[in-house]
Amino acid sequence: MMHRMLMGALLVLAPLAAAAQDWPAKPVKFVVPFPPGGSVDPLARLVGAKLGESLKQQFFVENRTGGVGGTVGTAFAAKSPADGYTFLFVFDSHAVNAALVANLPYDTVRDFDPVMLVGTAPYAIATQAAKPWRSFADVVSAAKAKPESISIGSIGNGTLGHLLLVMAQQSGGFKVTHVPYRGGGPMSQDVLGGQIEMGVGSVALLAPQVKGGKMRAIAVAGDKRSSALPDVPTLIEQGFPGLTAHAWWGIFAPAGTPKPVLDKFHAELVKAFNLPDVRKTLTETLGMDLALSSPDQLRQWQADEMQRWGKVVKDNGIRAD
Repeated sequence: MMHRMLMGALLVLAPLAAAAQDWPAKPVKFVVPFPPGGSVDPLARLVGAKLGESLKQQFFVENRTGGVGGTVGTAFAAKSPADGYTFLFVFDSHAVNAALVANLPYDTVRDFDPVMLVGTAPYAIATQAAKPWRSFADVVSAAKAKPESISIGSIGNGTLGHLLLVMAQQSGGFKVTHVPYRGGGPMSQDVLGGQIEMGVGSVALLAPQVKGGKMRAIAVAGDKRSSALPDVPTLIEQGFPGLTAHAWWGIFAPAGTPKPVLDKFHAELVKAFNLPDVRKTLTETLGMDLALSSPDQLRQWQADEMQRWGKVVKDNGIRAD
């Protein structure tokens, strides 16, 4: 009896193992629920190019934009076949949307299988280089003198950048005008163009503009200073104890994707992210702290982020509109 059961299990697993061995047998789609110009899109394109070289198959990015915090593209990925040929690249907003968006068209936990937490980076606040503010204390003083006179953009209501601003204003007793955008690219362009005074975004998004001399960073929201912006003090250093926010990038698959395929994909991702030129781009240029986590570690990270930021959303009655 035991022998027959074992043989039955082997017969079930054999096609899955064969599918993983043959994977990828056709082009693989990376769904990015944000427009080009932010940080998720170039990350997906970078790793897609490297996997294409190593696995001799096309890995292409499909930008499915719209909704709040990438919900349109995320819903598309949730409904895609769980066959190992569609993967979703997410930003930190993925963990906030469940608390922020009523009637979310997917279940953040049940509709996806975690693959990898790629990395994290502290948030930063930056202004156009020609603007007068040199520190976050300057912003606080100006905002106290004239409430809501300073406009600060984020990539949307309820995103971590916005929630960071909410917490900073509560802690510091000042008021700014929040301007939500649909992505990091459009927000950065308006900071550079002077349409808004400053923007809050991940170090990965803002550091290239700061290093290029077009923006000036006035604060980072990490536990310590960022290696990408070592001269920029943290909010903690500037009188906001415990105030931190970290952007993060993760990769998910539609729930039910065969585990042997996920295991092979994860192993290939680790190889790609450990290539010296890839590591240099992500860590030195974008200021990312690489995690390259296991699926279970991503699952736990997401759960913790959903709990922390979901509470901020609910306590402050923040809506997606």
